[in-house]
Amino acid sequence: MEPLDEDAKLMLRYRDGDAAAFSALYFRHKGPLYRYLLRQVRNAGIAADLFQDVWWRLVATRGRYEARAKFATYLYRIAHNCTMDFFRRASRLHRNAAADDSDAPSPEPEVPESQRPDVIAEFAEQHSALLAAVSALPQEQREAFLLHEETGLTIEEIARVTDVGVETAKSRLRYAVRKLKKSLLPTAFPDARPVRALNAST
Repeated sequence: MEPLDEDAKLMLRYRDGDAAAFSALYFRHKGPLYRYLLRQVRNAGIAADLFQDVWWRLVATRGRYEARAKFATYLYRIAHNCTMDFFRRASRLHRNAAADDSDAPSPEPEVPESQRPDVIAEFAEQHSALLAAVSALPQEQREAFLLHEETGLTIEEIARVTDVGVETAKSRLRYAVRKLKKSLLPTAFPDARPVRALNAST
């Protein structure tokens, strides 16, 4: 068995009653986790709710934690499940609303959250095109990309988090990167791994 990473050691300490270990984990991961959720759901209020839900589930299930993989894999598996639950609930509400309002006139389409000036203004101006391109990705590709870029998870770990095969995870990430490259100007990529600029924008 490979040596435990520092975060996994902290989680084991928290599982065994060390509250300070939880604080350390929270402050290490709160930024990347919130960015991942925000770029998944593209709504600050919903992302904040999901952020709280992820930590609540981690606290509630801490007694069952076993360090079988990196702590980040465990945390983002919870985040993935919370996000999928949200999308399923939103889909059901949308279907129910459509059934109730089938005879009503179609409302004016809302401006996508990612295109609202106040949302874009939250990020550095030079990264707005990249952020918009990420938002435009299909959800599964966007998630694979964010897990890779925001958290540094490997393809194998992304597959574990999203409960798919390694080749599927690899394919989703490859298509995401390809689409981003096609949608962005060459000047948006100042170095060999430009997508890391996402982290610098928040």
